[in-house]
Amino acid sequence: MVNKKNLPILLRILSYSILAFTFIFLANNVLTVWFDWPGLKQLFAHYGIFGFKKLSTPLDGAVLNLSYIQLLFYFISFIAVIYYVLRSINQTLETDAKILTNITAYIVRSSFWAVLIVGIADFLISFLVVEKLAEPIFNEAIKVNLVIPTFRITFIHFPLILISFVIGYFTRSVGFIWLAVLVVGSEFLIVLSRFIFEYEQAFQGDLVRFWYAALYLFASAYALIHEGHVRVDVLYTGFSERKKAWTNAIGSFVFGIPLCLIIIFLGMGGRASIINGPVISFEITQQGSNGLYLLYLMAVYLAVFAVTMLIQFTSYFMGSSHKLLKN
Repeated sequence: MVNKKNLPILLRILSYSILAFTFIFLANNVLTVWFDWPGLKQLFAHYGIFGFKKLSTPLDGAVLNLSYIQLLFYFISFIAVIYYVLRSINQTLETDAKILTNITAYIVRSSFWAVLIVGIADFLISFLVVEKLAEPIFNEAIKVNLVIPTFRITFIHFPLILISFVIGYFTRSVGFIWLAVLVVGSEFLIVLSRFIFEYEQAFQGDLVRFWYAALYLFASAYALIHEGHVRVDVLYTGFSERKKAWTNAIGSFVFGIPLCLIIIFLGMGGRASIINGPVISFEITQQGSNGLYLLYLMAVYLAVFAVTMLIQFTSYFMGSSHKLLKN
């Protein structure tokens, strides 16, 4: 039987291990998809274990070594978790929950700035291209590059996203209300331009969808941080603090965390999966240069949603466990 004194340590190891394994999975996903590392699926298929059909052509030495390195990452992350927990053995579950909440808030803030800045930048570029203003302002070579997805995404979107994460580090508030206002404002401008000026382009509608999807998915974790999600309030509000803690702990561990893991693992389960596929191909709107080049980012939204919700559900689980063990 587990000693009650050691239970917080085990819960900390369990919680941090879930997050560590998830982030190693994300790192391995990048190595597999972008740098052609074999991945654990190929390693398991090489030996025909865990239900994988044995490869007809076994992995050669160098490739096999890469797959073992990817497997080793998981063991290293688990050792790192144990080291961190034992080094901070007096740290409470409540403190851990606050740390995770701060991490969630940072990711959400940075993502908000990314969709705001990248959305405006891509909107302006598409406007210049459609109205044939890019060439007079810049030159023919730059104009040609601006309509190439790989160029625009690599040299414009990615740097702006990195800048957004820097901004997110130095800001401490999230302007979701302003994003909502921008969604309404951009839709209102479409109505004005369509019915008054008889002007409408595909990139206008794309921007509305881009911002609206971000508002919905990113605000989910933000609302979870601030207890903004609707529960079965007719029951929950009448619970004692202990019953609320049980509800949050069980709900987070049994329903919330597994759901987020399913989204991550299935969404990044292969090169053609729902998240990896659009990102690898730099998928853009079907309208081509008349629209925004942001369709691939809407697939990334789903990953950001799942990761931030996973971290916050884990924070809920740890915080609620602290309340249960304290009493």
